[in-house]
Amino acid sequence: MFHRSVVSISFIIAFSSIAPAAAQDSGQHFWSGDWYLNVGVAGFSAPKFEGASRNEFKFSPLISVGRQGAGPRFSSRNDNPSFALIDKGAFRAGIVGRFVPSRDDGDDRELKGLRKVKWGAEAGGFVEVYPTDFLRARAEVRQGIRSHDGVVADLAVDAFTDIAPDLQLSGGPRATFATRGYYDAYYGVSAKHAAASGLDPYKPSSGIQSYGAGAALTWKATENLSASSFLEYKRLAGPAADSSLVRERGSKNQVLIGVSATYKFNFSLQ
Repeated sequence: MFHRSVVSISFIIAFSSIAPAAAQDSGQHFWSGDWYLNVGVAGFSAPKFEGASRNEFKFSPLISVGRQGAGPRFSSRNDNPSFALIDKGAFRAGIVGRFVPSRDDGDDRELKGLRKVKWGAEAGGFVEVYPTDFLRARAEVRQGIRSHDGVVADLAVDAFTDIAPDLQLSGGPRATFATRGYYDAYYGVSAKHAAASGLDPYKPSSGIQSYGAGAALTWKATENLSASSFLEYKRLAGPAADSSLVRERGSKNQVLIGVSATYKFNFSLQ
């Protein structure tokens, strides 16, 4: 989630020059209008690394910037920072990115002897569809930069409803797919690293990475202050589940649970 904080701001700045033509036709600058800045923090229990059998408690800042819409729009903590180049209400599409932190044996002793994954990024596009006023489907496809050279695709469907005036319940299925370049970085075990780590050699292919579901309960305490609790479960599959790292030292079952709070600052630009 720290990666979302950094990239959400940089993406808005970097792509401001390719804003919708409508803003230019009206004689206004792209940045003219009403915006928001969300600032907060999350505390959660999550696997020590992707595929780990043990969890640890972590804290993460939450920061996002965006343009105010006609009304509240559903968002999930799984959404990576994105910028819509097309926004038709029920259909949105644009660019998306995320920061990828490094991974080495300092994160967990089970990674000793394996290759270090450098920090980097993933950049690509997203599509979001609202078939009804209580359902959203979102897909992201991202190319790895520096940390890995694979392609990662996330698919998610969320149903959401207000169970009280200031309380929203949401949740739905998720799935992730990836190509060999991604799996080589996180799940592959070369002969050299097998000798150093004691794991069986493993050369992955492309395919599904995981499937599962997530749910969140969000309380809108005030007009600008929100708090959430969330629970997510995913089951590693395909090349991820077949990795010797997961089979011999990890777990296919990955659970994340936590809470967060954010405050929204509203501002206008001319």
